[in-house]
Amino acid sequence: MPPELPELVAKANQLHDGLRAAGKLLVAYSGGVDSSYLAYAAHRALGDDMLAVTADSPSYPDSHREMALQVVTDFGIPHRVVTTHEMDRDDYRANRSDRCYFCKSELFEALGGLRDELGFDAVAYGVNVDDTSDFRPGHRAAVESNVLSPFLDAQMSKADIRALSRTAGLPTADLPASACLSSRLPYGTEVTEERLRQIEEGESRIRALGFRQVRLRHHVEVARVEIAPEELPRALDPEMARAIVAAIKPLGFQWVSLDLEGYRTGSLNEVLQIRSAPGR
Repeated sequence: MPPELPELVAKANQLHDGLRAAGKLLVAYSGGVDSSYLAYAAHRALGDDMLAVTADSPSYPDSHREMALQVVTDFGIPHRVVTTHEMDRDDYRANRSDRCYFCKSELFEALGGLRDELGFDAVAYGVNVDDTSDFRPGHRAAVESNVLSPFLDAQMSKADIRALSRTAGLPTADLPASACLSSRLPYGTEVTEERLRQIEEGESRIRALGFRQVRLRHHVEVARVEIAPEELPRALDPEMARAIVAAIKPLGFQWVSLDLEGYRTGSLNEVLQIRSAPGR
């Protein structure tokens, strides 16, 4: 750890102490930035008294699965995959603003059952302090299921986690922000396996054109493409714009649009802010 970062060292030590105190621990593990460092830190603190558990379902992108497997293989982290069935829940498929609550409820029920089956003491997941500034109904499910939030206890931000991940040599340190595929569907648009496949394939095709940070927001007949602001000038080139349309339209969309505000986390939550504004 760089000596010029005493605050980060203190947070890392607090995280380690909290993980040690948790006992035998299951870690909800997706292969993203946060869960990868949490799994790494838990393995350092607990050795084989931890298990990283990946939930597999139609909303889980293949790219996340590949990264998850790479990290546990490279770092020798105990790992298991379980299947979750949030798509069987009417409240999840309805895709209201609390969709994540039903997804996380399914996840934590599955992990709670595995915890009891294997004789573990607790379940933890990788919510960090930056996440508390956005609308996160999934955290309510975590609280209800007594799931630990080690990064919140250690007051760790996404930047802290990225910095510690670089020190650890994790390949996830500089990954773009990620989320489940259902997060690309506007609230009220039903979650279906076909739409999830369209989203995943569409984002894969845009990344194949050389873009790094991409979201395909599925508005039924319209594919609204968000690309990182620093990458937008390239996307706005007429030839590249035609290439994006040619890649996405055959997936079943009638129109393809490029969002001029670019990629930003939680863009589909903007409608919630509009609805709750004074005078609405």
